[in-house]
Amino acid sequence: MRHDNGIQKFELGEIAVKMKDVNLFYGGFQALKNINMDVRKGEITAFIGPSGCGKSTLLKCMNRMNDLVEGCRIEGTFEIGGENIYSPKMRLQALRKNVGMVFQKPNPFPMSVYDNVTYGPKLYGIKDKTTLGEIVENSLKSAAMWDELKDRLNKSALALSGGQQQRLCIARALSVQPQILLMDEPTSALDPISTGKIEELCEELKQKVTVIMVTHNMQQAARISDRTGFFLLGELIEYDTTENIFSNPRKEQTERYITGRFG
Repeated sequence: MRHDNGIQKFELGEIAVKMKDVNLFYGGFQALKNINMDVRKGEITAFIGPSGCGKSTLLKCMNRMNDLVEGCRIEGTFEIGGENIYSPKMRLQALRKNVGMVFQKPNPFPMSVYDNVTYGPKLYGIKDKTTLGEIVENSLKSAAMWDELKDRLNKSALALSGGQQQRLCIARALSVQPQILLMDEPTSALDPISTGKIEELCEELKQKVTVIMVTHNMQQAARISDRTGFFLLGELIEYDTTENIFSNPRKEQTERYITGRFG
């Protein structure tokens, strides 16, 4: 199946992302060790673990952000919608349309709210003003911001508060209708109220988009994720339903981490 603009749309099965025997090296340093993991469609999956344990590195593999890192080498397979995303035939443009990303710090472009949201669709060839207007409205509604911003579409995105900027970045990511949304600690720079709004938003989004989130905030993972993976020193120690991870972990390291007796 293809989008109107000829960009391939991934057809996700029950398993949205399948990772098999994944190892990742930065030069001589091994950052990920033998990761095997299935991320399910229509769920929020959280990655938890101490700093430097490989969570964000693994997340960035899913839309090949690590391609930009010199000396980075990846072994194993990542399949999304049955497609090997590291195959030479995989078009990065198609991958990044289907797999959106929201970063730790809000990074709106220094342009209007309208231009931020239409940036992606225009890049993929959509020029019709009516269509673009509908995309802006739908994307801002999906990010629970339409009522706040409908009269400020021509104002600079940089004039928004931090929490609004982050939700605008989510709207911008949603504007090209991704199948999967990667979120790298999306609330770590935000106050509790903005954090709460983004958590509510994630719960609504999973009706349409598979969400994979790195978080340092264990309470956040416990509140909103369906499944949680605990990482330590580049290894996936345990991966299970969030309920099991937090109330009945199988591994001692997991229990020590979630009870704060880690170290």
